[in-house]
Amino acid sequence: MRFEISKVLDAIEGRVCTDPSLARAVLDLAEVVRYTDFDGGRPASMLRLGIVIDALSRQLEEDSVPVYPVVHRALLSDADLTSNERMVVRRWADDGLVEVLPNPVERMLELADLLGLPVLSRMRFDGMLGRYPWLGSQPGRLLAPVNSPNGPTLVAQAGGKAVWTSPGPSPTGAKLLSRLWRCPEPGCVLFGDGGGGGGSFADLARSDREPGGQPPPTLRGGAPSCPRHDRRLTDAGPRPDTEVLSVRVGGQVRRRFVVSADRPVMVGRAPEESGGIVLGQWLSEEARRWISRNHVRFELRGGDLVAFDVSTNGSGVRPGGSMDEDERIALKQQANRVLRGGDIVELYPGVQIGRSSNWTSGGVINPSSVMAEAPTMAMRVIERP
Repeated sequence: MRFEISKVLDAIEGRVCTDPSLARAVLDLAEVVRYTDFDGGRPASMLRLGIVIDALSRQLEEDSVPVYPVVHRALLSDADLTSNERMVVRRWADDGLVEVLPNPVERMLELADLLGLPVLSRMRFDGMLGRYPWLGSQPGRLLAPVNSPNGPTLVAQAGGKAVWTSPGPSPTGAKLLSRLWRCPEPGCVLFGDGGGGGGSFADLARSDREPGGQPPPTLRGGAPSCPRHDRRLTDAGPRPDTEVLSVRVGGQVRRRFVVSADRPVMVGRAPEESGGIVLGQWLSEEARRWISRNHVRFELRGGDLVAFDVSTNGSGVRPGGSMDEDERIALKQQANRVLRGGDIVELYPGVQIGRSSNWTSGGVINPSSVMAEAPTMAMRVIERP
């Protein structure tokens, strides 16, 4: 049982991040872990985060959907969690995968406002409507994770359908995200130099955090500040250019990833490079034989997104996403092409990569669950008033 829980926590870890380019919703981890009606279990369980993430994946019809968690620092020592779960939360904090704060509710709403993201919460936030009017006026912006006869789902608190298309960052959010920021606190994992956060797991913290993955600063009296240390940030220059790409296999969006001006990304069956995008788990046997271990490298050059074919069998580019075979452009070994607008790179029929904006819906009826390794749990159905 303990081994199975550890495996599902590892799977959940792959779905949490503070990267504004990848996160699809904001939530308060300390609230979510206490949704006891999901399983009728102990007062707090990290597995409930996986249940909420799965519900978001189903709503977005997309695999591998990341969420942006904020958490009250008290959860790191909460006795209602197991010692292993507390260790996981501390590691996530030291790794910069969650924001640990004294006031997570305020920050959660600020992040949603700056980044144009929905909030996953059962709280009503009635006292915050004056500052954030979209809480009561935009259906699908405030989503309550609840049980239903068909399993856990997300219900729009403002009425209407629980579907909402993000317009992207607000003008203030876009301005903050256009710059890099530095925190004067030594070893700050969110706004430092990419090193660890100086906590219990600092020696294990990721050292490959991309500059473009910095979260937006919080605003204190209009000044960009570190939400974790409450220190004013300094402007460290322009943020590197980035492009968010999606992998689509068989019509289903399986994963998003970020290409930045200072970090190209290799995509293939099982890339050898650190940070490469592994496709093997989603491929048919024939596709696995065709697609090389290292197949296509994506780079940003002078603002242009460029695809370099490094495979054995070659790739193809579909200009503007056209499925007309006469318009398909072959991309042979060591060839490259600047990708415009809706261009799609096709590694093999049905295995495609393009800008995330190309596909508004993932088309996944049953996305892969992060709870696949979890022990069997009974889900209780609750009635909505």
